[in-house]
Amino acid sequence: MSFSDNFYQLDIQQVMRVCQECGFDPTGEYFQLNSYENRVFDIFLESEELPRPHVIAKVYRPHRWSEEAIAEEHLFLEELKTQGVPAVAPLKLPNGKTTWVDGGMIFSFFPKARGRMPQELSLEEYRQVGIQLAKLHNVGAQSQAQFRPTLNVDEFGWSSLQNLKSWVAPEVWPRYQKAAQDIFEFLEDHLSTTEFIRIHGDCHKGNILQTDPKEGEKEIFFVDFDDFVNGPVVQDFWMLFSGDDEQGDEELESFLSGYESLRLFDESQLEWMHALRGLRIVYYANWIARRWRDPSFPKMFPDFRDYTYWAEEVEALERLAWSL
Repeated sequence: MSFSDNFYQLDIQQVMRVCQECGFDPTGEYFQLNSYENRVFDIFLESEELPRPHVIAKVYRPHRWSEEAIAEEHLFLEELKTQGVPAVAPLKLPNGKTTWVDGGMIFSFFPKARGRMPQELSLEEYRQVGIQLAKLHNVGAQSQAQFRPTLNVDEFGWSSLQNLKSWVAPEVWPRYQKAAQDIFEFLEDHLSTTEFIRIHGDCHKGNILQTDPKEGEKEIFFVDFDDFVNGPVVQDFWMLFSGDDEQGDEELESFLSGYESLRLFDESQLEWMHALRGLRIVYYANWIARRWRDPSFPKMFPDFRDYTYWAEEVEALERLAWSL
């Protein structure tokens, strides 16, 4: 059985055993948390305290990241925490590292983050998100990631497009290919990797948590740094906003008022947002295609092989390409 098969059929008993080997004392109670890419478990620990403490066990998908790349993500989280940026850093394990290998799979353990995912953000909350993201980027700018990818068209675009040729409905493939090429060529002309820093990489509202303390101010912080890369700072902006309407403009203005209070931002990068959105559409489709052997993916994306799925995708890509 391959490492991938072990991952697809992951046994909770293996997770509990690794949990014990890493110095934790699980009760046997757990919840499996939603995650497409990895396997994540909220594990109850033995204690006389009420409520009982928890630890979050994360099992990384084999062959995606090396142990060095994961350790680099963990180091970034520790840097953020040390420099006063709210972040959930992984716990040190008995081997002196934050990773533990068992059965070809890499495990790590995190303290449970207490917070809620905001359904909507007020303009003031957008300003606070801008402040926190500026703090994150100020730390990210202090060095480059050596074992993580660089968010450029070579790594994220052209290879994805080539792989999708056998997946996109043939009726719309020429249009899909043309729109993607226009977007990629725009990015090749405008993106300068010399300005890239370490960024979150997948900064959408679902990866923001907010505390609701009975006393004191609310705290906003980011979670799930699994897509942590070197890239342009504006990559961490565009997923946060509702669109091109007046409300979206107000949200962006409030966000930038917070961001620019702590960090300079070249607003010409805002012109890249539509193209980066297009790059993500292609990369995301290829991500699904590459994961198709995982038995959970055909269930989660049942329309992926249908014409209607690709007809909608090509229309979205063309709108973005025409807006450049």
